[in-house]
Amino acid sequence: MKILVIEDEKDVANLIAEALQDSLSTVDIANDGKAAVYMFQTNTYDLVLLDYNLPIKNGEEVLSEIKKENKNIPVIAITVETSQETKNKMFEMGVDDYITKPFIFDDLISRVNAVSRRPKKIESKIYKIDDLCVDVEKHQVRRGKINIYLTFKELMLLEFFLKNEGRILSRTILMENVWDFNADPFSNTIESHILKLRKKINPNKDKRDLIHTIKGRGYKIDLNKW
Repeated sequence: MKILVIEDEKDVANLIAEALQDSLSTVDIANDGKAAVYMFQTNTYDLVLLDYNLPIKNGEEVLSEIKKENKNIPVIAITVETSQETKNKMFEMGVDDYITKPFIFDDLISRVNAVSRRPKKIESKIYKIDDLCVDVEKHQVRRGKINIYLTFKELMLLEFFLKNEGRILSRTILMENVWDFNADPFSNTIESHILKLRKKINPNKDKRDLIHTIKGRGYKIDLNKW
């Protein structure tokens, strides 16, 4: 799961990110409202943690713009505001849960897990192409009758390919959406993960290749290369 943490207090944001990464989430951090909107518009996230009091653009403005981009994205508000009026307003604007500072990190993780388990309104988490079937929620991957074990990062990479079936994905797009902003763009981690993923989803080399390299442009998952 990829999460955007929007929090202007850098120490708090880093502690939240560490707690979430311990629960096998990939985390990006935005320290002001303007950066948050930009990051949300240029990346794909599964959940947003949103501080209510932010510089440049406040929490309400950020929430409004996020919901315009994706009305079904789960959002948990984090704030020092305690008034019922503020709480009601945030829920009316589309937050899924609300946690007041200071908070216990175990409580935050529990809320993140609870919100992420709620049924998605639009997106299915089961993908199929050829005889490859991927159930993201259950972390189950099958090619024909063969069960395939993928690491957390490999599953994220495969899910992103399947969400964009037939679309050529550049190295930059993959880096920004599957890894986080701290990843080294000059490392060979993408190539290494794609090589391992190809081998795993075609273990006996007797199946149709599904992940294709498009020279000079990137990669795509499709029944045919062209």
